[in-house]
Amino acid sequence: QVQLVESGGGLVQAGGSLRLSCAASGLTFSTYVMGWFRQAPGKEREFVAAINRHGDSPDYADSVKGRSTISRDSAKRTVYLQMNSLKPEDTGVYFCAAGGLNFGCAIAPASYSYWGLGTQVTVSS
Repeated sequence: QVQLVESGGGLVQAGGSLRLSCAASGLTFSTYVMGWFRQAPGKEREFVAAINRHGDSPDYADSVKGRSTISRDSAKRTVYLQMNSLKPEDTGVYFCAAGGLNFGCAIAPASYSYWGLGTQVTVSS
């Protein structure tokens, strides 16, 4: 049984930082592309960042590029999202996802097979 469990969300002031974690189990971690998505109230789920199987090729949405870093630790079967200079528009539920996809399709939610339940991030102005 595949499980993705996110943690690290919370309430932070604008300009602050958060580090999200996603612990994976029940899958061969090194064979999956890992992604982060977010969903704000009343909006569709949107791509935030993804990292390839080897961990050496990240991709970011323009909205977070330069402020966020995605990384993965195969020994810990965990993917991280470090977010800095947070803005109120970063508020939402952040989801971790795993997929055996072509990395060129990493921005599409439909490309992923497994999802976590999400962690809430709230950025106050």
